Amino acid sequence: MTGFMAPCFLSRPSEESKQLHIDQKAPPMHSRLHSLHRFLTRLAFLSLLFPTLAQPPNFLLILTDDHGIGDVSAYRPADVRTPNIDRLAAQGMRFTRMRANATVCSPTRAALLTGRYPDRVGVPGVIRTQPADSWGWFHPAITTVADHLRTAGYHTALIGKWHLGLTPPNTPNLRGFDLFHGFLGDMMDSYTLHRRHGENYMRLNTAIIQPEGHATDLFTRWASDHLRERARDPGKPFFLHLAYNAPHFPIEPPADWLARTTARLPDTPAPRLRNIAFVEHLDHSIGQLLDVLQETGLATNTLVIFTSDNGGSLAHAQNNDPWRGGKQSHYDGGLRVPFIARWPDHIQPGSLSSYAGLVFDVFPTFLELAGVALPADLDAVSLLPVLRGSAIDTPRDLYFVRREGGPTYGGQSYQALIRDDWKLLRNDPYSPFELYHLRDDPGETNNLARSNPAKLRELAEALRHHTQRAGSIPWQPPATPSK
Repeated sequence: MTGFMAPCFLSRPSEESKQLHIDQKAPPMHSRLHSLHRFLTRLAFLSLLFPTLAQPPNFLLILTDDHGIGDVSAYRPADVRTPNIDRLAAQGMRFTRMRANATVCSPTRAALLTGRYPDRVGVPGVIRTQPADSWGWFHPAITTVADHLRTAGYHTALIGKWHLGLTPPNTPNLRGFDLFHGFLGDMMDSYTLHRRHGENYMRLNTAIIQPEGHATDLFTRWASDHLRERARDPGKPFFLHLAYNAPHFPIEPPADWLARTTARLPDTPAPRLRNIAFVEHLDHSIGQLLDVLQETGLATNTLVIFTSDNGGSLAHAQNNDPWRGGKQSHYDGGLRVPFIARWPDHIQPGSLSSYAGLVFDVFPTFLELAGVALPADLDAVSLLPVLRGSAIDTPRDLYFVRREGGPTYGGQSYQALIRDDWKLLRNDPYSPFELYHLRDDPGETNNLARSNPAKLRELAEALRHHTQRAGSIPWQPPATPSK
């Protein structure tokens, strides 16, 4: 593996890199000039020490929605075929023990962009288009990975689903993205009409747009066009976050994809057929994107990460095998997600990692590779040692939270925590905790809460610490003063 000394060095930012930190509140021209100076300084520095990394890497983060680990054939050869996601795995590293930061969409997305647990950035639950049923507010004072990379001289873009706010200051262009081309809301009621509760949330930056076509095809075309545009400016690195709505319900594959799946699997129940076709159409789109990277010459210096925001929805015939449960559940079927990293000449092709991390570990990984000093209060851990074939030996707790409304949850939160091989969880705020030993019982079938009260108390105390730590962060927007 050539040229992978640099990430090891960059995992400890130099004093020079810290001094190059730029105040986000600087005037626009001042900020641009300092960003250019910082980028050129870092580029010259890397050129002298590490010639193979003279150009900082580009980052492509592909996030799918409700994509169960059992619906990626690199993880579970079965009825669904995902040859293009599998291609990424064959050319890079496949992680076998990665989990999403939450069992639902918004909290994972907030964690992914900030490197902090979701309730520490104001998003313990789903941010919805209807305020009465919205359970998070993305704290505007917390910087995102896009903020940091843009300050470091990167062009930043989000194409696809946002799901972290509908109005300023919580819109993509105000949270670090130079370009936003996609869907502001939580879910689409139709992949071809692109509406939610009758409202149009499709945007090009702040402008309302009304594109025609299937959302998966639209996002793929926009991302492909964006990559071709970035290829024309090779001196400026980029961060592209491509966030598909698929395969989140409604399960709406294009008719031709459903027809070919039905012909191949005539005895499969209709709900499962629709999901297979939906995922395979998504995989085809990812393949188109990978082809564009190759055609433009961007593939060599682009770190591609593919993952999902949570497990699949069992009610919609999605598959999380071999894990118990699905979306909304703290059993591993709701948390285990596919996670693949590809970076030619830097990550060993066809390699595997059993590191037990969380998807927000992308945040410090990207910043370290870009030469950016890490914020001091991150919860995420950089994956660079793993990507270069080493190990991360420092123990870490994995914490999960979700707040939700309705009679099942009552607006309360429920949590889970993994420490070593032990997992403490509950799946609603009112049920007793369950305790599992994951090494002996990966299927989470033998609840040890009664037989091991000491371990239950230990992990419950750790959960209380997380609850208190997040208590100062509001998860609803400030009240509008009455006139």
